Amino acid sequence: MLGRTDHRRRLLVVLAAVLLVAGAASVRAAQWQVVERGRLVALAEQQTTVRVEERMQRGTIYDRTGTVVLATTVDRDRLVGSPAQLRPAERAAVADELVRMLGLADEDATRLRDRFTTDAGYVVLRTGLDRETSDRIRDGLAQGSIAGVSLEPQPERVYPQTGGGRGSTLAAHVLGFVNQDGIGQYGVEAYYQDALAGSPRVLDTQRDVTGRPMWDTARVREPGVPGSDLRLTIDASLQLRLEQELYAAWVANGARSVSGVVLDPRTGEVLAEATYPSYDGNDYSRVATEDPGRFLDPVVSAVYEPGSVAKMLLAAAAYERKKVTAKTRINDSGVLKVAGGRVYDADHRAKGMITFQDVVAYSRNVGVSRVALKLGPTLRASAAALYQTWTKFGIGSRTGVDLAFEVAGLARDPAVRRWTELDLANASFGQGVAVTPMQLAVAYAAMVNGGYRVTPRVVTAIGDRELPKPPQERVITEALSKQLISLMHHVVEDVEYYREKTDIHGYLVGGKTGTAEVWDPTLNGGRGAFKRNVFDFSFVGYVGQWQPDVLIAVSIFDGRPKIYGQGQMELPIQSFDLFRRVAQDAISVLGIPPRLPENKPSPSPSASTPGATPAGVSEALGVPTVPETAGPSASPGATDGGRVRWSKDKEVPAGSTPRPERTAAP
Repeated sequence: MLGRTDHRRRLLVVLAAVLLVAGAASVRAAQWQVVERGRLVALAEQQTTVRVEERMQRGTIYDRTGTVVLATTVDRDRLVGSPAQLRPAERAAVADELVRMLGLADEDATRLRDRFTTDAGYVVLRTGLDRETSDRIRDGLAQGSIAGVSLEPQPERVYPQTGGGRGSTLAAHVLGFVNQDGIGQYGVEAYYQDALAGSPRVLDTQRDVTGRPMWDTARVREPGVPGSDLRLTIDASLQLRLEQELYAAWVANGARSVSGVVLDPRTGEVLAEATYPSYDGNDYSRVATEDPGRFLDPVVSAVYEPGSVAKMLLAAAAYERKKVTAKTRINDSGVLKVAGGRVYDADHRAKGMITFQDVVAYSRNVGVSRVALKLGPTLRASAAALYQTWTKFGIGSRTGVDLAFEVAGLARDPAVRRWTELDLANASFGQGVAVTPMQLAVAYAAMVNGGYRVTPRVVTAIGDRELPKPPQERVITEALSKQLISLMHHVVEDVEYYREKTDIHGYLVGGKTGTAEVWDPTLNGGRGAFKRNVFDFSFVGYVGQWQPDVLIAVSIFDGRPKIYGQGQMELPIQSFDLFRRVAQDAISVLGIPPRLPENKPSPSPSASTPGATPAGVSEALGVPTVPETAGPSASPGATDGGRVRWSKDKEVPAGSTPRPERTAAP
């Protein structure tokens, strides 16, 4: 018989070991469940919890009336799928059914099939589904014809107003658009992104096996703040008419683009602003693929040589320094030899001794060059005087308009790099300097509003909060402002050719034309050259009842004249034609009455009031009132048919083109 092996001592040792291990395990379990429970639970939640930011409702954008919606957000759905939950054969069948339900074809159908026939746990199949389409998806899920998909709410930015040109939405360049991430791009949408978007709601939620949030477990960490509405200074009706006028000029002139801005010269409020070609803000993704450069707003983001509209800046410098008066006689010799080259009038003809106001009215390059060279006792002083005038009116600096991506333009400081006589001469008629249309509008506004440089703006209220009026700075005296108003009126009143195309019976009108050659750096083997028979045409002017009420700047880029010769360039719709059309639209929309005796205003505010318009402008110009039965000579928006007729016995006022050769006569 074998001996026993279950000694009592051995059993006690084994029992003690078991108890020791069990005790240690119990202590450790107690530590985990009691002492470290919070930390371990937190670690577990970190592995299964996802932090989600949920965008709040984006603010709506209205026009100046607060009633016309220019941009708003609607609830749409996003179709997402979990193809990993299905067998490969099921994925293909569901993909085919989704293509049918969504009405997809070609690339869109192929893209959906490719996305849904993978092993992905989560994939976005389609965005921006309307209610009808979403209902079809829900019905398919309920009936079992599709599986492995679901709908997620997706707010979508929409621009409900149709623009004035084909394929555009109203005020597209002013507004910009919002991308799929809810970030504003360009225009107001980008500039006021924080105000429009608010702050997102932050949620903590558990994830399912596919990694998707389980919304029924969501906990709010931060409640978020809804976006604020914006009220613009833009008048939707005037904006539409401006866009229609720009579109017509773009088509008629075969131009690369046409821009315009309508400004209240006293406050700086932008009443309308547009460029054509424009785009459809609801279809920005297609535009981004085909022509992303169309998003850029040339009114604030692109510069060009202004040409002879800059002669009004030379006039301001000369008047302020008492170098000339309107009646000072200047020798227009047709050609002027200066250090560095020669300056020519556009028609290469001499007018002889003419008044300074006619030098500007007939846009004589030689005449303004002579005046520019005498702004100071030396060339250096004269250059400094003109540059100082430029900077005072805002040339070479941003206007401060509340739109994204404004540029400052180009204005070379003669104190940094000295100007030659040719540099100064060219600068006097708008060459060697680059501006934006908005800069020109602001500069001319200061000329006609009593002498104050305004800060343009397009937003007047955020939510219920009215924004403070932007700052204004006096840059010239009220007396000088009156002189410049008179000079601009002389341009369009005493030059028959301009008067025929700008006169609006019963209203005060004034302005200045500009024409400039267009430089193309790709020509001449990459060395650059001026385009042949292609020019930029501009007109900046005012219209009003007794004083300038509205400031309008229009630019026709890369216009191709139908008739071209020395000093003679004719477009189907000239820049001053376009100005008058827009001016008539403004008169109609804004309700500006004609000059009738009963409408005569009381004395205007003191010259010490920022933005005050000089008193007695209409009377100072000798503009008569009209009979009570009279009104505008044409209904707002009316156009003159036919081509411009050039008089054989009357010289056409020339612009600043063609650009004079720098070194020798032709």
